[in-house]
Amino acid sequence: MPGAYNGLSALQARQAGFEGLYLSGAAMSASMGLPDLGVITIDDVCFFIRQVVQSSGLPVLMDGDTGFGEALNVMHMVRAFEEAGAAAVQIEDQLLPKKCGHLNDKKLAPAADMAAKVAAARRAQASLHRRAHRCAGERGAERGHRARQTLCRGGAGSIFPEALGDAEAFRRFSAEVPVRYSPT
Repeated sequence: MPGAYNGLSALQARQAGFEGLYLSGAAMSASMGLPDLGVITIDDVCFFIRQVVQSSGLPVLMDGDTGFGEALNVMHMVRAFEEAGAAAVQIEDQLLPKKCGHLNDKKLAPAADMAAKVAAARRAQASLHRRAHRCAGERGAERGHRARQTLCRGGAGSIFPEALGDAEAFRRFSAEVPVRYSPT
């Protein structure tokens, strides 16, 4: 799933044969000349969603950063993203102020707080296909197992391991954290 951050890049991805797109907070922020530190707003993100979806007609997985606050904010985000045309959203497990997942010194949210956000996203959704959770790389598999146990109960459809250090770390994560599961 390639990244697309504007209508032109979305059209290029569709013409290359891709069937879905990823819209990252880093790409949106950079295109506005801003750092990826959670400074763009829900309205800013919805502008990008509409542009990418309308130009390409493809489903778009959205980077929802930290959900723009706590559980009630997550519900607002999900509804706004759906209205703009997003197909799915991922929520990061960082505390505010958030940082790009590839930067050091991130403060990670407790798993119970993330479960509450995922449950709120599930309650708010009308048509989003899945809610995803990012696992910060420095505690990859350990955090992945905890995320899987806690977040599946909240309704997460997938876990997105972010910023793992190298290909071996991704292989290890894939081997240690089952990638297919059914929330119960």
